[in-house]
Amino acid sequence: MSITHVDVRRGAYHDSVTLLQVSRTVADVDGVEAAQVAMATELNVEVLSGMGFDVPEGAGANDLVVAVRAADEDGVAAGIAAAEAALSAKSTTPSGGFGDPPPPRTTAAAVRAGGADIALISVPGRYAATEALDAIGAGASVMLFSDNVSVEDEVMLKDAAAAADVLVMGPDCGTAVVGGVALGFANVVGAGPVGMVAASGTGAQQIMCLLDAAGVGISHCLGVGGRDLKTAVGARSTRQALAALAADEGTTSIVVVSKPPDEEVLADLETYAAGLGVPVRWATLGSGRPDLTSAVEAVLRAEGRDVPEWPSWVAEGDPEAGSVAGSLRGLFCGGTLADDAMLLAADALGDIRSNIPLRDDLALGSDMRDDGHLVIDFGDDGLTQGRAHPMIDPTLRMERIAAEAADPTCGVLLLDLVLGFGAHQDPAGELADAIRAAKESARAQGRELPVVVSVTGTESDPQGLTRTGETLAAAGASVFLSNRDATRHALSFLGSTR
Repeated sequence: MSITHVDVRRGAYHDSVTLLQVSRTVADVDGVEAAQVAMATELNVEVLSGMGFDVPEGAGANDLVVAVRAADEDGVAAGIAAAEAALSAKSTTPSGGFGDPPPPRTTAAAVRAGGADIALISVPGRYAATEALDAIGAGASVMLFSDNVSVEDEVMLKDAAAAADVLVMGPDCGTAVVGGVALGFANVVGAGPVGMVAASGTGAQQIMCLLDAAGVGISHCLGVGGRDLKTAVGARSTRQALAALAADEGTTSIVVVSKPPDEEVLADLETYAAGLGVPVRWATLGSGRPDLTSAVEAVLRAEGRDVPEWPSWVAEGDPEAGSVAGSLRGLFCGGTLADDAMLLAADALGDIRSNIPLRDDLALGSDMRDDGHLVIDFGDDGLTQGRAHPMIDPTLRMERIAAEAADPTCGVLLLDLVLGFGAHQDPAGELADAIRAAKESARAQGRELPVVVSVTGTESDPQGLTRTGETLAAAGASVFLSNRDATRHALSFLGSTR
Protein backbone atom coordinates (compact mmCIF):
# COMPACT_ATOMS: atom_id res chain seq x y z
CA MET A 1 0.00 0.00 0.00
CA SER A 2 1.27 3.48 -0.87
CA ILE A 3 2.30 5.96 1.81
CA THR A 4 1.22 9.61 1.62
CA HIS A 5 2.85 12.64 3.23
CA VAL A 6 1.30 16.14 3.24
CA ASP A 7 3.13 19.02 4.91
CA VAL A 8 1.80 22.61 5.16
CA ARG A 9 4.41 25.32 5.70
CA ARG A 10 2.81 28.54 6.86
CA GLY A 11 3.89 31.72 5.10
CA ALA A 12 6.55 29.97 2.99
CA TYR A 13 5.86 31.69 -0.33
CA HIS A 14 7.48 30.63 -3.61
CA ASP A 15 6.47 31.70 -7.11
CA SER A 16 4.54 29.31 -9.33
CA VAL A 17 7.30 28.84 -11.92
CA THR A 18 9.69 27.67 -9.20
CA LEU A 19 7.10 25.32 -7.73
CA LEU A 20 6.21 23.79 -11.09
CA GLN A 21 9.86 22.89 -11.58
CA VAL A 22 10.23 21.61 -8.01
CA SER A 23 7.13 19.41 -8.41
CA ARG A 24 8.60 17.90 -11.54
CA THR A 25 11.92 17.22 -9.79
CA VAL A 26 10.19 15.42 -6.90
CA ALA A 27 7.93 13.41 -9.22
CA ASP A 28 11.02 12.07 -11.02
CA VAL A 29 12.51 10.57 -7.82
CA ASP A 30 12.63 6.76 -7.83
CA GLY A 31 9.81 5.33 -5.77
CA VAL A 32 7.66 8.48 -5.87
CA GLU A 33 4.24 7.79 -7.40
CA ALA A 34 2.81 11.31 -7.24
CA ALA A 35 4.00 14.68 -6.00
CA GLN A 36 2.81 18.26 -5.91
CA VAL A 37 4.59 21.22 -4.34
CA ALA A 38 2.33 24.27 -4.56
CA MET A 39 0.85 27.23 -2.77
CA ALA A 40 -2.46 26.36 -1.11
CA THR A 41 -4.68 28.45 -3.38
CA GLU A 42 -8.24 27.24 -3.93
CA LEU A 43 -7.35 25.89 -7.36
CA ASN A 44 -4.24 24.09 -6.13
CA VAL A 45 -6.12 22.58 -3.19
CA GLU A 46 -8.68 21.22 -5.67
CA VAL A 47 -5.88 19.76 -7.79
CA LEU A 48 -4.24 18.21 -4.73
CA SER A 49 -7.56 16.68 -3.65
CA GLY A 50 -8.03 15.28 -7.14
CA MET A 51 -4.61 13.64 -6.81
CA GLY A 52 -5.70 11.97 -3.58
CA PHE A 53 -3.96 14.30 -1.13
CA ASP A 54 -5.83 15.61 1.94
CA VAL A 55 -4.83 19.23 2.60
CA PRO A 56 -5.39 20.26 6.25
CA GLU A 57 -8.10 22.83 6.85
CA GLY A 58 -6.89 26.37 7.32
CA ALA A 59 -4.19 26.24 4.67
CA GLY A 60 -4.28 29.42 2.60
CA ALA A 61 -2.84 31.01 -0.50
CA ASN A 62 0.29 32.13 1.37
CA ASP A 63 1.05 28.63 2.67
CA LEU A 64 3.21 26.04 0.91
CA VAL A 65 2.01 22.46 0.55
CA VAL A 66 4.52 19.65 0.02
CA ALA A 67 2.61 16.49 -0.93
CA VAL A 68 4.32 13.19 -1.76
CA ARG A 69 2.94 9.70 -2.34
CA ALA A 70 5.39 6.80 -2.64
CA ALA A 71 5.54 3.03 -2.48
CA ASP A 72 7.25 3.02 0.92
CA GLU A 73 8.74 5.20 3.66
CA ASP A 74 12.08 5.37 1.87
CA GLY A 75 10.37 6.75 -1.24
CA VAL A 76 8.53 9.39 0.80
CA ALA A 77 11.76 10.39 2.53
CA ALA A 78 13.58 10.63 -0.81
CA GLY A 79 10.78 12.77 -2.24
CA ILE A 80 10.79 15.15 0.72
CA ALA A 81 14.57 15.41 0.57
CA ALA A 82 14.39 16.23 -3.15
CA ALA A 83 11.79 18.92 -2.44
CA GLU A 84 13.96 20.45 0.29
CA ALA A 85 17.02 20.47 -1.96
CA ALA A 86 15.17 21.93 -4.94
CA LEU A 87 13.50 24.65 -2.87
CA SER A 88 16.80 25.54 -1.22
CA ALA A 89 18.60 25.73 -4.58
CA LYS A 90 15.97 28.01 -6.06
CA SER A 91 15.44 30.25 -3.05
CA THR A 92 16.56 33.84 -3.42
CA THR A 93 15.27 34.99 -0.03
CA PRO A 94 18.04 36.49 2.14
CA SER A 95 18.82 34.36 5.16
CA GLY A 96 18.77 37.39 7.42
CA GLY A 97 20.62 37.87 10.69
CA PHE A 98 20.94 40.28 13.57
CA GLY A 99 20.89 43.80 12.22
CA ASP A 100 20.00 42.76 8.66
CA PRO A 101 17.04 44.56 7.09
CA PRO A 102 13.91 42.41 6.67
CA PRO A 103 13.15 41.22 3.14
CA PRO A 104 10.68 43.37 1.17
CA ARG A 105 7.06 42.47 1.79
CA THR A 106 5.53 44.02 -1.34
CA THR A 107 6.41 44.02 -5.00
CA ALA A 108 6.87 47.79 -5.00
CA ALA A 109 9.21 47.56 -2.00
CA ALA A 110 11.27 44.90 -3.74
CA VAL A 111 11.49 47.03 -6.90
CA ARG A 112 12.63 50.08 -4.96
CA ALA A 113 15.05 48.14 -2.76
CA GLY A 114 16.75 46.53 -5.72
CA GLY A 115 16.51 49.41 -8.16
CA ALA A 116 14.88 47.01 -10.61
CA ASP A 117 13.78 48.11 -14.08
CA ILE A 118 11.70 44.97 -14.69
CA ALA A 119 9.55 42.88 -12.36
CA LEU A 120 8.73 39.30 -13.38
CA ILE A 121 5.39 38.39 -11.82
CA SER A 122 4.20 34.79 -11.66
CA VAL A 123 1.32 34.38 -9.22
CA PRO A 124 -2.21 32.98 -9.62
CA GLY A 125 -4.24 35.08 -12.03
CA ARG A 126 -6.59 36.53 -9.43
CA TYR A 127 -3.64 38.18 -7.64
CA ALA A 128 -1.56 39.08 -10.69
CA ALA A 129 -3.10 42.45 -11.54
CA THR A 130 -2.58 43.76 -7.99
CA GLU A 131 1.10 42.82 -7.98
CA ALA A 132 1.66 44.15 -11.51
CA LEU A 133 0.05 47.48 -10.63
CA ASP A 134 2.27 47.69 -7.55
CA ALA A 135 5.38 47.25 -9.72
CA ILE A 136 4.18 49.81 -12.27
CA GLY A 137 3.59 52.31 -9.48
CA ALA A 138 7.20 51.80 -8.40
CA GLY A 139 8.42 52.65 -11.90
CA ALA A 140 9.20 49.16 -13.22
CA SER A 141 8.16 47.47 -16.43
CA VAL A 142 6.42 44.17 -15.87
CA MET A 143 6.78 40.73 -17.40
CA LEU A 144 3.47 39.18 -16.39
CA PHE A 145 3.98 35.42 -16.67
CA SER A 146 0.62 34.73 -14.98
CA ASP A 147 -2.32 33.58 -17.07
CA ASN A 148 -6.05 33.66 -16.30
CA VAL A 149 -5.96 37.47 -16.00
CA SER A 150 -9.13 39.18 -17.24
CA VAL A 151 -9.11 41.32 -20.38
CA GLU A 152 -10.39 44.24 -18.31
CA ASP A 153 -7.43 43.98 -15.94
CA GLU A 154 -5.05 43.66 -18.88
CA VAL A 155 -6.32 46.89 -20.44
CA MET A 156 -6.18 48.66 -17.07
CA LEU A 157 -2.58 47.56 -16.48
CA LYS A 158 -1.42 48.55 -19.94
CA ASP A 159 -3.03 51.99 -19.68
CA ALA A 160 -1.35 52.48 -16.29
CA ALA A 161 1.98 51.41 -17.75
CA ALA A 162 1.68 53.81 -20.67
CA ALA A 163 0.96 56.65 -18.25
CA ALA A 164 4.05 55.70 -16.22
CA ASP A 165 6.20 55.27 -19.36
CA VAL A 166 6.89 51.61 -18.61
CA LEU A 167 5.86 48.43 -20.47
CA VAL A 168 3.60 45.53 -19.54
CA MET A 169 4.74 42.30 -21.20
CA GLY A 170 1.77 39.94 -20.85
CA PRO A 171 -0.33 38.63 -19.25
CA ASP A 172 0.52 35.03 -20.15
CA CYS A 173 3.89 36.23 -21.44
CA GLY A 174 6.23 33.26 -21.31
CA THR A 175 9.18 34.53 -23.36
CA ALA A 176 11.31 37.67 -23.45
CA VAL A 177 14.94 38.62 -23.96
CA VAL A 178 15.96 42.06 -22.71
CA GLY A 179 19.51 43.27 -23.21
CA GLY A 180 20.71 39.71 -23.68
CA VAL A 181 19.01 38.44 -20.51
CA ALA A 182 16.52 35.61 -21.09
CA LEU A 183 13.26 35.75 -19.13
CA GLY A 184 10.86 32.81 -18.85
CA PHE A 185 11.10 30.22 -21.61
CA ALA A 186 13.85 31.43 -23.94
CA ASN A 187 16.66 30.12 -26.09
CA VAL A 188 20.36 30.96 -26.12
CA VAL A 189 20.82 33.21 -29.15
CA GLY A 190 23.46 35.71 -30.17
CA ALA A 191 23.20 39.48 -29.97
CA GLY A 192 22.37 41.27 -33.20
CA PRO A 193 20.41 44.02 -34.91
CA VAL A 194 16.92 42.49 -35.14
CA GLY A 195 14.39 43.49 -32.50
CA MET A 196 11.26 41.44 -31.87
CA VAL A 197 7.78 42.21 -30.58
CA ALA A 198 6.00 38.99 -29.71
CA ALA A 199 2.33 38.34 -29.02
CA SER A 200 3.37 34.71 -28.85
CA GLY A 201 5.81 32.63 -26.82
CA THR A 202 6.80 29.61 -28.87
CA GLY A 203 6.34 31.63 -32.06
CA ALA A 204 8.96 34.07 -30.80
CA GLN A 205 11.25 31.16 -29.92
CA GLN A 206 10.85 29.64 -33.39
CA ILE A 207 11.72 32.98 -35.02
CA MET A 208 14.75 33.51 -32.75
CA CYS A 209 16.07 30.01 -33.38
CA LEU A 210 15.68 30.25 -37.16
CA LEU A 211 17.45 33.60 -37.15
CA ASP A 212 20.19 32.10 -35.00
CA ALA A 213 20.63 29.22 -37.46
CA ALA A 214 21.02 31.83 -40.21
CA GLY A 215 23.68 33.65 -38.20
CA VAL A 216 21.48 36.62 -37.24
CA GLY A 217 21.22 37.77 -33.63
CA ILE A 218 18.57 39.82 -31.84
CA SER A 219 18.74 43.02 -29.82
CA HIS A 220 15.66 42.44 -27.65
CA CYS A 221 12.53 40.29 -27.73
CA LEU A 222 9.66 42.07 -26.00
CA GLY A 223 6.66 39.85 -25.29
CA VAL A 224 3.28 41.55 -25.12
CA GLY A 225 0.84 38.73 -24.33
CA GLY A 226 -1.22 36.63 -26.70
CA ARG A 227 -4.29 38.92 -26.63
CA ASP A 228 -2.51 42.19 -27.35
CA LEU A 229 -3.40 42.16 -31.07
CA LYS A 230 -7.05 41.44 -30.36
CA THR A 231 -9.67 44.20 -30.59
CA ALA A 232 -10.33 44.25 -26.84
CA VAL A 233 -6.72 45.19 -26.08
CA GLY A 234 -5.95 47.14 -29.25
CA ALA A 235 -2.20 46.46 -29.47
CA ARG A 236 -1.50 48.72 -26.49
CA SER A 237 1.78 47.05 -25.53
CA THR A 238 2.78 46.32 -29.12
CA ARG A 239 2.75 50.02 -29.97
CA GLN A 240 4.87 50.83 -26.91
CA ALA A 241 7.30 48.00 -27.68
CA LEU A 242 7.64 49.08 -31.31
CA ALA A 243 8.38 52.65 -30.26
CA ALA A 244 10.97 51.48 -27.72
CA LEU A 245 12.77 49.29 -30.25
CA ALA A 246 12.66 52.01 -32.92
CA ALA A 247 14.45 54.30 -30.46
CA ASP A 248 17.08 51.68 -29.60
CA GLU A 249 20.43 52.35 -31.29
CA GLY A 250 21.23 48.64 -31.49
CA THR A 251 18.04 47.77 -33.37
CA THR A 252 18.05 48.26 -37.15
CA SER A 253 14.91 46.28 -38.00
CA ILE A 254 11.94 44.79 -36.15
CA VAL A 255 9.90 41.61 -36.52
CA VAL A 256 6.38 41.36 -35.09
CA VAL A 257 5.26 37.78 -34.39
CA SER A 258 1.74 36.87 -33.37
CA LYS A 259 -0.93 34.24 -33.33
CA PRO A 260 -3.75 35.18 -35.75
CA PRO A 261 -4.52 38.86 -34.92
CA ASP A 262 -7.77 40.73 -35.43
CA GLU A 263 -7.60 42.25 -38.89
CA GLU A 264 -8.53 45.82 -37.96
CA VAL A 265 -5.96 45.88 -35.17
CA LEU A 266 -3.25 44.62 -37.53
CA ALA A 267 -4.18 47.18 -40.19
CA ASP A 268 -3.93 50.07 -37.69
CA LEU A 269 -0.65 48.68 -36.38
CA GLU A 270 0.85 48.46 -39.86
CA THR A 271 -0.01 52.12 -40.42
CA TYR A 272 1.57 53.06 -37.09
CA ALA A 273 4.70 51.00 -37.80
CA ALA A 274 5.20 52.62 -41.20
CA GLY A 275 5.94 55.94 -39.49
CA LEU A 276 8.60 54.71 -37.07
CA GLY A 277 11.57 55.14 -39.40
CA VAL A 278 12.77 51.57 -38.85
CA PRO A 279 11.81 48.64 -41.11
CA VAL A 280 9.08 46.54 -39.46
CA ARG A 281 8.35 43.08 -40.85
CA TRP A 282 5.52 40.75 -40.00
CA ALA A 283 5.25 37.15 -38.83
CA THR A 284 1.57 37.43 -37.96
CA LEU A 285 -0.16 34.14 -38.63
CA GLY A 286 -3.45 33.85 -40.46
CA SER A 287 -5.13 32.57 -43.57
CA GLY A 288 -3.30 33.87 -46.63
CA ARG A 289 -0.32 35.12 -44.60
CA PRO A 290 3.14 33.55 -44.44
CA ASP A 291 3.96 30.77 -42.00
CA LEU A 292 6.67 31.45 -39.42
CA THR A 293 9.52 29.97 -41.45
CA SER A 294 8.53 31.80 -44.63
CA ALA A 295 8.30 35.04 -42.66
CA VAL A 296 11.87 34.54 -41.40
CA GLU A 297 13.08 33.78 -44.91
CA ALA A 298 11.49 37.06 -46.09
CA VAL A 299 13.31 38.91 -43.29
CA LEU A 300 16.63 37.37 -44.32
CA ARG A 301 16.16 38.31 -47.96
CA ALA A 302 15.19 41.86 -46.99
CA GLU A 303 18.37 42.05 -44.90
CA GLY A 304 20.42 40.91 -47.90
CA ARG A 305 21.27 37.57 -46.32
CA ASP A 306 21.18 34.07 -47.75
CA VAL A 307 18.45 31.66 -46.66
CA PRO A 308 20.20 28.56 -45.29
CA GLU A 309 19.10 24.96 -45.55
CA TRP A 310 17.30 24.53 -42.24
CA PRO A 311 18.72 21.70 -40.10
CA SER A 312 16.93 18.34 -40.19
CA TRP A 313 17.47 14.73 -39.20
CA VAL A 314 15.30 12.40 -41.32
CA ALA A 315 14.50 8.93 -40.01
CA GLU A 316 15.23 5.84 -42.05
CA GLY A 317 12.67 3.15 -42.82
CA ASP A 318 9.55 5.32 -42.91
CA PRO A 319 6.77 4.48 -45.39
CA GLU A 320 6.78 6.03 -48.84
CA ALA A 321 5.16 9.39 -49.44
CA GLY A 322 1.42 9.16 -49.94
CA SER A 323 1.19 5.57 -48.72
CA VAL A 324 -0.28 6.08 -45.24
CA ALA A 325 -3.99 5.83 -44.53
CA GLY A 326 -5.48 7.64 -41.57
CA SER A 327 -5.44 11.12 -40.13
CA LEU A 328 -2.95 13.72 -38.98
CA ARG A 329 -2.62 13.93 -35.20
CA GLY A 330 -0.68 16.98 -34.03
CA LEU A 331 0.21 17.01 -30.33
CA PHE A 332 1.87 20.32 -29.43
CA CYS A 333 3.28 22.07 -26.38
CA GLY A 334 3.38 25.47 -28.14
CA GLY A 335 0.12 27.14 -29.14
CA THR A 336 1.63 29.28 -31.89
CA LEU A 337 3.46 26.30 -33.35
CA ALA A 338 0.12 24.45 -33.31
CA ASP A 339 -1.56 27.38 -35.11
CA ASP A 340 1.28 27.49 -37.63
CA ALA A 341 0.91 23.76 -38.35
CA MET A 342 -2.88 23.91 -38.61
CA LEU A 343 -2.81 26.80 -41.07
CA LEU A 344 -0.31 24.92 -43.23
CA ALA A 345 -2.12 21.58 -42.99
CA ALA A 346 -5.61 22.97 -43.60
CA ASP A 347 -4.66 23.89 -47.16
CA ALA A 348 -3.94 20.23 -47.84
CA LEU A 349 -6.36 18.42 -45.54
CA GLY A 350 -9.36 20.69 -45.10
CA ASP A 351 -10.94 21.01 -41.68
CA ILE A 352 -8.81 20.23 -38.62
CA ARG A 353 -10.39 19.93 -35.19
CA SER A 354 -8.61 21.40 -32.18
CA ASN A 355 -8.90 22.78 -28.68
CA ILE A 356 -7.60 26.05 -30.23
CA PRO A 357 -9.53 25.80 -33.52
CA LEU A 358 -9.14 28.00 -36.54
CA ARG A 359 -12.97 28.24 -36.55
CA ASP A 360 -15.35 27.90 -33.61
CA ASP A 361 -17.26 25.04 -35.27
CA LEU A 362 -14.05 22.95 -35.31
CA ALA A 363 -13.62 22.92 -31.52
CA LEU A 364 -12.93 19.53 -29.97
CA GLY A 365 -15.31 18.20 -27.35
CA SER A 366 -14.35 17.74 -23.72
CA ASP A 367 -12.92 14.27 -24.43
CA MET A 368 -10.48 15.83 -26.95
CA ARG A 369 -11.08 12.92 -29.35
CA ASP A 370 -11.92 12.70 -33.05
CA ASP A 371 -11.36 10.15 -35.81
CA GLY A 372 -10.35 12.86 -38.27
CA HIS A 373 -7.49 15.31 -38.45
CA LEU A 374 -6.80 17.08 -35.15
CA VAL A 375 -4.22 19.28 -33.44
CA ILE A 376 -4.08 19.68 -29.66
CA ASP A 377 -2.27 22.46 -27.81
CA PHE A 378 -1.32 20.94 -24.44
CA GLY A 379 -0.07 24.35 -23.31
CA ASP A 380 -3.53 25.92 -23.54
CA ASP A 381 -4.81 27.47 -20.30
CA GLY A 382 -7.53 24.84 -20.02
CA LEU A 383 -4.92 22.08 -19.75
CA THR A 384 -2.40 23.82 -17.49
CA GLN A 385 -4.54 24.86 -14.52
CA GLY A 386 -2.93 23.37 -11.46
CA ARG A 387 -0.16 21.61 -13.37
CA ALA A 388 3.14 22.47 -14.97
CA HIS A 389 3.33 23.62 -18.58
CA PRO A 390 4.01 20.65 -20.89
CA MET A 391 7.42 22.12 -21.72
CA ILE A 392 8.25 21.27 -18.09
CA ASP A 393 5.95 18.31 -17.44
CA PRO A 394 4.93 16.45 -20.63
CA THR A 395 2.91 13.74 -18.84
CA LEU A 396 -0.44 14.51 -20.50
CA ARG A 397 1.09 14.58 -23.96
CA MET A 398 3.02 11.35 -23.33
CA GLU A 399 -0.24 9.64 -22.41
CA ARG A 400 -1.89 10.94 -25.57
CA ILE A 401 1.02 9.77 -27.77
CA ALA A 402 0.44 6.24 -26.47
CA ALA A 403 -3.31 6.54 -27.06
CA GLU A 404 -2.86 7.75 -30.64
CA ALA A 405 -0.39 4.95 -31.37
CA ALA A 406 -3.08 2.44 -30.40
CA ASP A 407 -5.72 4.19 -32.55
CA PRO A 408 -5.93 2.70 -36.08
CA THR A 409 -7.33 6.01 -37.42
CA CYS A 410 -4.05 7.78 -36.57
CA GLY A 411 -1.93 7.95 -39.72
CA VAL A 412 0.96 10.21 -38.68
CA LEU A 413 2.06 11.90 -35.46
CA LEU A 414 3.29 15.51 -35.63
CA LEU A 415 4.93 16.76 -32.42
CA ASP A 416 6.88 19.78 -31.27
CA LEU A 417 9.71 20.04 -28.76
CA VAL A 418 10.97 23.33 -27.35
CA LEU A 419 14.46 23.61 -25.87
CA GLY A 420 16.08 26.39 -23.88
CA PHE A 421 15.88 27.96 -20.44
CA GLY A 422 12.83 26.98 -18.39
CA ALA A 423 12.12 23.84 -20.43
CA HIS A 424 12.66 20.25 -19.33
CA GLN A 425 16.35 19.50 -18.81
CA ASP A 426 16.30 16.36 -21.01
CA PRO A 427 13.12 16.40 -23.09
CA ALA A 428 14.60 14.33 -25.92
CA GLY A 429 15.26 11.30 -23.73
CA GLU A 430 11.67 10.97 -22.53
CA LEU A 431 10.19 11.78 -25.92
CA ALA A 432 12.47 9.28 -27.67
CA ASP A 433 11.23 6.51 -25.37
CA ALA A 434 7.61 7.49 -26.11
CA ILE A 435 8.28 7.53 -29.86
CA ARG A 436 9.85 4.06 -29.80
CA ALA A 437 6.92 2.70 -27.81
CA ALA A 438 4.40 4.34 -30.16
CA LYS A 439 6.00 2.93 -33.28
CA GLU A 440 6.22 -0.54 -31.72
CA SER A 441 2.56 -0.36 -30.65
CA ALA A 442 1.45 0.52 -34.18
CA ARG A 443 3.68 -2.16 -35.67
CA ALA A 444 2.07 -4.77 -33.42
CA GLN A 445 -1.24 -3.84 -35.10
CA GLY A 446 0.30 -4.38 -38.53
CA ARG A 447 0.79 -0.73 -39.49
CA GLU A 448 3.63 1.76 -39.67
CA LEU A 449 3.33 5.06 -37.79
CA PRO A 450 5.54 7.90 -39.05
CA VAL A 451 6.51 10.38 -36.33
CA VAL A 452 7.69 13.90 -37.19
CA VAL A 453 9.07 16.37 -34.64
CA SER A 454 9.53 20.12 -34.93
CA VAL A 455 12.37 21.08 -32.55
CA THR A 456 12.73 24.73 -31.56
CA GLY A 457 16.22 25.25 -30.20
CA THR A 458 19.82 26.29 -30.81
CA GLU A 459 23.18 24.61 -30.52
CA SER A 460 23.94 26.77 -27.47
CA ASP A 461 20.80 25.73 -25.57
CA PRO A 462 21.49 23.58 -22.49
CA GLN A 463 19.84 20.60 -24.21
CA GLY A 464 21.70 21.10 -27.54
CA LEU A 465 19.89 21.18 -30.91
CA THR A 466 22.02 18.58 -32.71
CA ARG A 467 22.12 16.26 -29.70
CA THR A 468 18.34 16.46 -29.48
CA GLY A 469 17.83 15.88 -33.20
CA GLU A 470 20.11 12.86 -33.25
CA THR A 471 18.46 11.34 -30.17
CA LEU A 472 14.98 11.61 -31.68
CA ALA A 473 16.09 10.40 -35.11
CA ALA A 474 17.65 7.34 -33.49
CA ALA A 475 14.23 6.60 -31.98
CA GLY A 476 12.66 6.65 -35.45
CA ALA A 477 11.41 10.23 -35.78
CA SER A 478 12.13 12.72 -38.54
CA VAL A 479 13.23 15.99 -36.95
CA PHE A 480 13.19 19.55 -38.33
CA LEU A 481 14.18 22.93 -36.94
CA SER A 482 11.55 24.54 -39.16
CA ASN A 483 7.97 23.96 -38.00
CA ARG A 484 6.88 24.48 -41.62
CA ASP A 485 9.21 21.79 -42.90
CA ALA A 486 8.11 19.39 -40.17
CA THR A 487 4.45 19.91 -41.04
CA ARG A 488 5.05 19.46 -44.76
CA HIS A 489 6.99 16.26 -44.10
CA ALA A 490 4.16 14.89 -41.98
CA LEU A 491 1.62 15.73 -44.68
CA SER A 492 3.73 13.98 -47.31
CA PHE A 493 2.92 10.59 -45.80
CA LEU A 494 -0.85 10.97 -46.05
CA GLY A 495 -2.52 9.69 -49.18
CA SER A 496 -5.79 11.49 -48.59
CA THR A 497 -4.79 15.15 -48.93
CA ARG A 498 -7.17 17.20 -51.00
